[in-house]
This record gives sequence, C-alpha cells and structure tokens, in this order.
Amino acid sequence: MKLFKLQPEIHKFDKFSEFAEEFGLSDRDVIVVNNSIFDKFIKELDLKSIFISPKKYGNGEPSDEIIDKVLEEASQYEFDRIIAIGGGAVMDIAKFLVLENVSNTLDVFERKIEFNKIKEFIAIPTTCGTGSEVTSFSVAEIKSKGTKMGIGIDEFLPDHAVLIPSLLADIPYKFFAFSTLDALVHAAESFVAPRSNPYTELFAEKAIELILKGYKQISENGKDYYSEIIEDFLIGSNYAGIAFGNTSVGAVHALSYPLGGKYHVAHGECNYEFFTPVFKVYTEIAPEAKIKKFNDLVISVLGLSKDADVYEELDKLLGFIWEKKKLSTFGMEESEILEFTESVIEKQQRLLSNNYVPLDKEQMINIYRNLF
Repeated sequence: MKLFKLQPEIHKFDKFSEFAEEFGLSDRDVIVVNNSIFDKFIKELDLKSIFISPKKYGNGEPSDEIIDKVLEEASQYEFDRIIAIGGGAVMDIAKFLVLENVSNTLDVFERKIEFNKIKEFIAIPTTCGTGSEVTSFSVAEIKSKGTKMGIGIDEFLPDHAVLIPSLLADIPYKFFAFSTLDALVHAAESFVAPRSNPYTELFAEKAIELILKGYKQISENGKDYYSEIIEDFLIGSNYAGIAFGNTSVGAVHALSYPLGGKYHVAHGECNYEFFTPVFKVYTEIAPEAKIKKFNDLVISVLGLSKDADVYEELDKLLGFIWEKKKLSTFGMEESEILEFTESVIEKQQRLLSNNYVPLDKEQMINIYRNLF
C-alpha cells in the first residue's frame, strides 16, 4: 500500500523577479497567467516568454470549453516548459498542456486517451487555497454534463512548486476567504479519509492548525488583518495540498459539485457550504476513531472546553470569515435536491468512495434539504 508521495521540488522567493532569474525564463516557456497578475508583477520584467491568459476565453471556474481553447492556442507554439501563475483555476487549466496530443478536455476526464507527459511544469500559486501546485488533480465544469468532473493522474504533478508570498499581497478579501476555506476543507477531508496515514496526517493537522489559528487572529484583529499573516495561509494551503494530494477528498467536494457546476458558485464557497454539515453527519454515524481525533484537534486549536459543541463553535468562527448562505440564494430550486443527490451518486463515486464513512441517499438528501 502506497502511503505518501511528494514529487514537486518546493521553492520560495521574496519576489517574482528572483524566481524569473533563477529559473532562466525564456522564449521557450509558456506562462499561463491572467492579465491582472501579469500587469502587476510580470510586465515590467519584459520577458520574452509566451503568455496565455485563460480569461480571454471566459471568467470564473475552469470549464472544458475554456481548456480546449487554451490547448488550441498553445498548439501554435514551440516550447519546453509550462509555468502556471494563478489560483487553482489557472493551474487546473495549465496541467493539460503537459500532455501529448490532447485537444479535447473531456477525453482526459473520461480517460479515453493514453497519458504521456512531455513538458516540464512549474506551478506558482497566487491564492492560498487549492494546493494545486503540489497535487495531481484537475477539476473543471463539463458544460455538456452540467456538473464538475475531477481527475487525478501522476502526469499532472508539477515538477516545481514555487511559493512567492508577495504575489498574494493585494489579494481581495473575498478570494482570500474562499481560497482558505477551501484549503481548510482539503485538510479536514484528508485528515479523516480512509487513506489517511501518519505521513498525510502530519501535513493535514499542521494545515488545520495554521488556518484556524489565523482565523482566530483575524476574528480578534479585524478582517483587514488577513494581509498581515498571508504567508501562514499560503504555507497552510500548501500543506493541505500535500495531504489531500495523497488521500483525495470525499463527500464535501462531491456534494458541492452540482451546485458549483450549475450555478457557477466559487469552488471554495461551495465546499464551505457543505463542510460542517457533512462532518456533523460523520460524527453522528461513527463518533469515535478519526472523526473524534479531528474534533479534538479543533477543540485544542480553538481553545474550547472539552464539552463544547465543536461544530457550533466552528461555524461561528467560519461565519465571521464569510457568512454562510442558504442554497436557495444561489438560485437552487427545491426540486433539485433529489436531482443533485442522484447526480452525485451517479457521477462522483470517485469521491464518495473516499468518505470517512459511507453516506446513503437519504442522508445526502437531508444535507441538501437542511442547507436549502
């Protein structure tokens, strides 16, 4: 049984210019980056590299249509390396460029082709949530299917993960909240996953500790304080990515996919909606073992009494970071509770098989209904 893998070399620089010099960026590099990051941190360097901005093909979460257009644009260039600079969306898109002879994204998600990695891949996060710089996963909205799909293949693992905290200096609060909530979910789902082991637990536990302690500091000092401790969240996100990259995630992600796919809700906000409701059900079904260890960890980090209601207190803290909404406010209709549940059962078995404990159809329906 394989316990742990960490492929990317992890680097850290104070400035993007230092990275560009050490890695010798040239006209043989394709850099996937959106214009806002390019204008703020890269333009002044006058690099000769090839730049592709996914946002020219659509905003928001990545879709198979956007990825197909990025693949088409990249196919006209000769290059040796792909450098992804951005949040999880940019990195999830860029991962497809490492593969040989790919023009149809859905063929990859449905594993209809042979995977052959032919390009070196460098990933530089500009948010503190997905951990995509150290994982083999990519997730996209599949327009024809009306849901999100994910795939994890070794070929998608970056060769280098580069942390540059200054790239996050001006991250808007909303993106900070959504990305760090996403990282917390990654760490929590990894911590209780069936494939969790002493190695992944080290990274998941440290990620949970860094993120929750950071949230406590923000609750005490005000929301603007997040920029003062952004490096803690960047490292916490990286730890969470290392953890769930080895264990995968479960029902929180699975239940969030139909909502995010149909109503274009940000991935981190989607996961936040389902996080504590799923973990409450886990605790009701099997209150001992790993979920108890998770609950005890939260109690310890938040400084709660042993008889505290863990999820009530956790919801209070997370609610300060970002207010949780009813699913109906995103546009979801009551009739879709059953539809979304059936979609999860049909299309997300890869994730459901990784639950702390199995959830049946009625339990999933109740989670949707209680959040509706």
